[in-house]
Amino acid sequence: MGVFDHVAFQVSDMEAAIQFYVGKLGFSQSFRGVNEEQAEEYAFFTCGDLRLELIRDLNQAGFARPEPNPPYCPHLALETEDLQQTLAQLEQAGVPILRGPLEVPGEETWVYFADPDNNVLEYIQWYQKK
Repeated sequence: MGVFDHVAFQVSDMEAAIQFYVGKLGFSQSFRGVNEEQAEEYAFFTCGDLRLELIRDLNQAGFARPEPNPPYCPHLALETEDLQQTLAQLEQAGVPILRGPLEVPGEETWVYFADPDNNVLEYIQWYQKK
């Protein structure tokens, strides 16, 4: 068995995706390239210990964006120490919230949002880690 390495999302426009993850969420881009054999453009990003890969299919002219619906699975969850501050940053960046904030009193609060290709993400603030 291996250890966790990264999560990957499909995107239709790599430039727009980079602007979202780097410009709006503060991820750092590690590297970017093209795999000619697989006809894919890819880029890797980090956010803390998280590694995210974005992949664009070079053969697919019309990428069908998934429709984000509850319970918003799959999604990528990112922890925040202050959800209210994070919400203000998302609002300032023009990132719409899909749902939330939601709360389990005394335990956690969270929101769902999506990237330009409707890949769902979550910010979660834990009050008590289990």
